Amino acid sequence: MKTSWPQVPRLLTLRNSLKAARNPIGALTELLARYGDTVRLYMGGVRPTVVTRDPALIQHIVQKNHRRYHKSDLTHGLVRYLGRGLLTNEGADWLRQRRLVQPGFHRQRLAGLTRLMRAVADEWVAELDVQTSLAAGVELDTHAATTRVAFRIIARSVFGSSLDESQLAKLNDWLTAIQAFYVNTLRQPYLRPWHWLRGNYERHDQLATHLRELVRGAIRQHQAAQAAAAPGTPPPDDLLQMLLEARYEDTGEGMTENQLLDELNILLVAGHETSANALAWAFYLLARHPEIQARLVAEIEAALPAGQSPEFADLARLPYALQVVQEAMRLYPPAWIMSREAAEDDEFQGQPIAKGTLFSLYLYGLHHHPALWPEAEAFRPERFAAGAQPPLPTYGYLPFGGGPRLCVGNQFALTELQLVLIQTLRRYRVVPAGPEVPGLAPLITLRPSGKLPLRFERRETAA
Repeated sequence: MKTSWPQVPRLLTLRNSLKAARNPIGALTELLARYGDTVRLYMGGVRPTVVTRDPALIQHIVQKNHRRYHKSDLTHGLVRYLGRGLLTNEGADWLRQRRLVQPGFHRQRLAGLTRLMRAVADEWVAELDVQTSLAAGVELDTHAATTRVAFRIIARSVFGSSLDESQLAKLNDWLTAIQAFYVNTLRQPYLRPWHWLRGNYERHDQLATHLRELVRGAIRQHQAAQAAAAPGTPPPDDLLQMLLEARYEDTGEGMTENQLLDELNILLVAGHETSANALAWAFYLLARHPEIQARLVAEIEAALPAGQSPEFADLARLPYALQVVQEAMRLYPPAWIMSREAAEDDEFQGQPIAKGTLFSLYLYGLHHHPALWPEAEAFRPERFAAGAQPPLPTYGYLPFGGGPRLCVGNQFALTELQLVLIQTLRRYRVVPAGPEVPGLAPLITLRPSGKLPLRFERRETAA
């Protein structure tokens, strides 16, 4: 019989709850280094939880025995704000929705969306051109910039031209506020009565309502434009049109408007937040490692002659670009932690798991595990090269989750990240704006704490 997972004393977690709320990654990493790869503790000093960075246990939960584990109420709580979409749904309803949504992310549709992504990337580069028209470079809050780029990409991919820039800005602000508040209620559950008294729940419910109504308006504007189009005009090639046309296999019917709203909210959250963070961290790492940036630029120049716009098929000839993205998401995984709850009794390597056990799958810790990754803190994109040694650890790299619930938009995200990096680096060099190392803000996704200043300098040979 395997020795039981070590237990962190409840008094210790309660005493350290404020510290953990401020720096959860530092607190969890310290605990796992002290107690082992899997520990029992009390989240916020209140909720019994098993935290793990053990790849075998994570694989057991999300792949091998996934039917015995559901997303926990920590994820289900998002239903209140975002609705019941792919991220928050479970069971047969989730599988039915997954089958309906998945065709929107097949390779043939990605080939078309690549041109849209490239257009947004080119707009971003054109904005840099304006800002550097009188100087060789410009210092930017890179995370704010990548958030705008990623949000434009997902919003146009979903809605086409149905939302303007001011509406996109509102959506982004509302989603950020909702996320920050929700995470705070999880990390410091003892503050929930105070939030009720202060009216914070009501205020964020109102933000969710505003979000929903803005998206509803975009749907109706889209439908009105289609109804007014001249006969024979092809429908727009966006994800909203795909979802409007999609039909369930079992009934032949489409989604209700409320179901559509739920899925669109989830697409907006999952489709921009993770990409914005990954792109910002990739620029930061390239700025700090000019030799890797130079190697990537050399690959781009060899694969894409001056003036040639990259198409989806061209990305296969840019393997180092993908490796840079993959390594950036190892060091800064967009989804830094996942939760699962045992839906029934189970067992792992002789360790009994009772129904209702809550697991926090610590992906940041997994990606930085020194026993899994040689020089775990180093930025080494070649780890992901074909035939690299040592091979990638099984279930040691999960930037998009794993098992049946692997993120449906993973190829969409990888494609946009590569395209934005490629189009930017063809014209601009990225350099540090100072010696500071950015802090981490681990909300639902892993973003920089505060601004992420970098300098973008026009390349002398840029065409």
